Amino acid sequence: MHCFTLAGGLFLLSCQCQLLVGQKLLGEKPFYFTADLPISVCSFRSVWATHCYEKVVNQPPPLLLSPSKMATVDDCDVTMDPEMEILSDEELEREAESFKEQGNAYYIKKDYSEAFNYYTKAIDMCPKNASYYGNRAATLMMLSRHREALEDSQQAVRLDDTFMKGHLREGKCHLSLGNAMAASRCFHRVLELEPDNSQAQQEVKNADSVLEYEKMAEIGFEKHDFRMVVFCMDRALESASACHRFKVLKAECLAMLGRYPEAQSVASDILRMDATNGDALYVRGLCLYYEDCIDKAVQFFVQALRMAPDHEKARLACRNAKALKAKKEDGNKAFKDGNYDAAYELYSEALTIDPNNIKTNAKLFCNRGTVGSKLKKIDQAIEDCTKAVKLDETYIKAYLRRAQCYMDKEDYDEAVRDYEKVYQTEKTKEHKHLLKNAQLELKKSKRKDYYKVLGVDKNATEDEIKKAYRKRALMHHPDRHSSASAEIQKEEEKKFKEVGEAFTVLSDPKKKSRYDSGHDLEDDTGNMGADFDANNIFKAFFGGGGGQGYSFEANQSSGPGNFFFQFG
Repeated sequence: MHCFTLAGGLFLLSCQCQLLVGQKLLGEKPFYFTADLPISVCSFRSVWATHCYEKVVNQPPPLLLSPSKMATVDDCDVTMDPEMEILSDEELEREAESFKEQGNAYYIKKDYSEAFNYYTKAIDMCPKNASYYGNRAATLMMLSRHREALEDSQQAVRLDDTFMKGHLREGKCHLSLGNAMAASRCFHRVLELEPDNSQAQQEVKNADSVLEYEKMAEIGFEKHDFRMVVFCMDRALESASACHRFKVLKAECLAMLGRYPEAQSVASDILRMDATNGDALYVRGLCLYYEDCIDKAVQFFVQALRMAPDHEKARLACRNAKALKAKKEDGNKAFKDGNYDAAYELYSEALTIDPNNIKTNAKLFCNRGTVGSKLKKIDQAIEDCTKAVKLDETYIKAYLRRAQCYMDKEDYDEAVRDYEKVYQTEKTKEHKHLLKNAQLELKKSKRKDYYKVLGVDKNATEDEIKKAYRKRALMHHPDRHSSASAEIQKEEEKKFKEVGEAFTVLSDPKKKSRYDSGHDLEDDTGNMGADFDANNIFKAFFGGGGGQGYSFEANQSSGPGNFFFQFG
């Protein structure tokens, strides 16, 4: 195979392609060069740049072959054109300027891809022209290829440190990528070259603003003021639009605020441009983790750690996710097995793992509330369900569990409120039935509680009801309190009538049945014991009918209470 040393650059031109072989002097190291040209090419014209090569050892110029055919160079029968044209520096510059002008035309048309191609051709012709790199950098910026644009801008100012546009574009690239301090240095260099440059003056202010918002966001994150961080990152991204670091921080804080779709969107945008971004993978996993999709979340955390083995946040989140899942499953198993005490403890332990996991913790609180109700810890169960709905206002199961606890506690007002909330959210027949039942119990609770008046249980027998009436009627009879104050007499008379009313209803099987079922509430008055005379009931019960009288008289020597009952 033939070899030669490069002293400058080699540009080959054929009817099929243009190929830059070398641009820089790389010492005396021999170079082999190839191109994907058909082996059947019989002749081509070669244009060699000034000082193309120092020496070729008694041989024609080396052949252009694809790598797969290099081994048979000596056997290849390709005819070479012995004539070689050497272009002068001026001719190369004219060619380069022509390419640049074409690039400018495409840039004006906003065809940035084609503009990029022509600026590249200009650079190939004159690789030491700073303005060509500057133009290509501007094109790359329009194509949102900021890192490549930064490289071209830096190359431009390396070639010409007084190239003001190069420094300005380098600063803009740094700022777009979130490197505000580096950007500020570039803009100050522009001001050294041109103190009155208004664009540089404005960009310095922009860089300072980004630095300030970055500091504020750092403080906000430490204080868990995630809304402040999102605000600061939004402002910073107005100037640093290509900064993945700012975007990831914003996405993480959106996740912490429970704004998962927005966080997912930001992270996905980053991953479309950089599929190996460990921070974005972590945020995707974090969103899934906080939405209680723990298995999928773990997959993203593992992938993030694969891309960035030192990613501590991903490692901690992965560990928490696995621990949370295990504790929750153990608690569920204990509950199904009827081991409520163990289930209560396991759910309590799970709740200490990650206070930030709102959705999973809401389920854990509700589960613990269910266990509490089984253990007859009604107040604790209500408290746990309340914590669940505070974490997740859409958690229907927690509202239903709390409503049932209120029903068990006979706090019907609160039960009705919870069932109304549930029915407004999900209008099912079951929820409607639960609401109507709670409303009925509420109405029943607001009427006179005859069982309470007599001091008996709802399952009291007929004999127990009679005994209770006897006791309460004697206790509250007006004659017994004839020597008391007018206020006390009035209160005792009221109670005496209520006792008679209660006995009238509960001693009648039909009335008692309607009262227990709440059907009496459908009556206009809702008062089934309204048509009665307390004194007549008292006479009948104590055998005082037929005009027989009765009285309570004070007597210091009488029995307990210093009263005695006397029939006349």
